[in-house]
Amino acid sequence: WRKLEAEVGRVNLTFPEEIMWLGGAPGAGKGTNTPFIMRERGLTAPPIVMSDLLRSPEMQAIKDRGQLVGDREVIELLFRELLKPDYQSGVVVDGFPRTPVQAEAVKLLHDRMLELRAEMKDTPQADRFGRPIFRITVLFVDERTSIERQLLRGRQIEEHNAKVARTGLGETIELRPTDVDETLARNRYRAFKEQTYD
Repeated sequence: WRKLEAEVGRVNLTFPEEIMWLGGAPGAGKGTNTPFIMRERGLTAPPIVMSDLLRSPEMQAIKDRGQLVGDREVIELLFRELLKPDYQSGVVVDGFPRTPVQAEAVKLLHDRMLELRAEMKDTPQADRFGRPIFRITVLFVDERTSIERQLLRGRQIEEHNAKVARTGLGETIELRPTDVDETLARNRYRAFKEQTYD
């Protein structure tokens, strides 16, 4: 927080008015339900998908150095993204928080946003610091359903990518190892249950 504040200035720490924190088991339907959530909440900015952010050049550089992307880096990356003007009216954040530290960061962000709102209430910038609205949604499916959906997604991506290769039309989609290997899909679900769900 201190690093971000030093870089952009306290008066520019304007986060979205509404943030939908969307979590869930692998294959629970986060991507499928995001358009519905956005429509119902009147959100027009594209969702922030954490797995996409973690493929950013900054995160890739950390991985290329043989290091793990830790909570500190993930939180900083997300907070920077949330400051972009596109998200000011509201956004869905898909796949955060995933750890207890990240969950605490959500609470602290809310507290800091309330502090900024109180601090800026009698300034010309007051309208940029609305009351934060945080909504937390966790989509859940059982292990069997999760594995079935992960493997179905893998088959659909393979078919799509084969069609792109055959016709030259469209873009290929990344195929995750967990979408083609039942053991890896099961491990991904269990990691969610053991590390994220609580």
